[in-house]
Amino acid sequence: MLRSNGVGVFLNDNSAPAYTALFRDDLIRTQKEAAARIEATGSTADIGPETIVQFDGDELVLDHGTLSVNTSRGLKVRVGCLTITPVNGSDWTHYDVSDLNGRVTISAIKSDVYVDERSRNNKDSKQSNRAIVRETEQKSREDKCGGAYLNPSDVPAGQGAILNSTWARWTAAGAVGALTCWAVCRGDDPISPKSPW
Repeated sequence: MLRSNGVGVFLNDNSAPAYTALFRDDLIRTQKEAAARIEATGSTADIGPETIVQFDGDELVLDHGTLSVNTSRGLKVRVGCLTITPVNGSDWTHYDVSDLNGRVTISAIKSDVYVDERSRNNKDSKQSNRAIVRETEQKSREDKCGGAYLNPSDVPAGQGAILNSTWARWTAAGAVGALTCWAVCRGDDPISPKSPW
């Protein structure tokens, strides 16, 4: 669920009501002096002013701004190439993440969090460097990757679903046309005659 203080909170580019359900890939944006809160079973995330965040179920994708996460369910935050995860997903963990002016800052308020940095190079995307931010510590990193979420219209060519390509559509149209012609053009012979022999 998303709770907002009303003015200046947008859900998928529409003004957000005071209380509304969230679905995967919903985009929340707050303006200056606005705030909102995501509430889920075992987790809350306070969204600061001038923040853009995408709700992705068990993960929040922070594009810009600040988040304060309280979780006993291991709620993660991803910022570009960085993923912040509670060390012990079943213990209450409170941590803050900010992405301001190209710098990501992680503060572990209660319990420790992992910071996994995935390589920007696609060939190394499965490899990551892991650091830990201990309770009461704070660490900062440059936001080397930028752009945490991808707008569907910004997906690079060849990365979308193959069945949505022009080639696949024309192939499917041709196959439907050929089957239709075959069925119509067969003449008076039924497809399954009563006495085939």
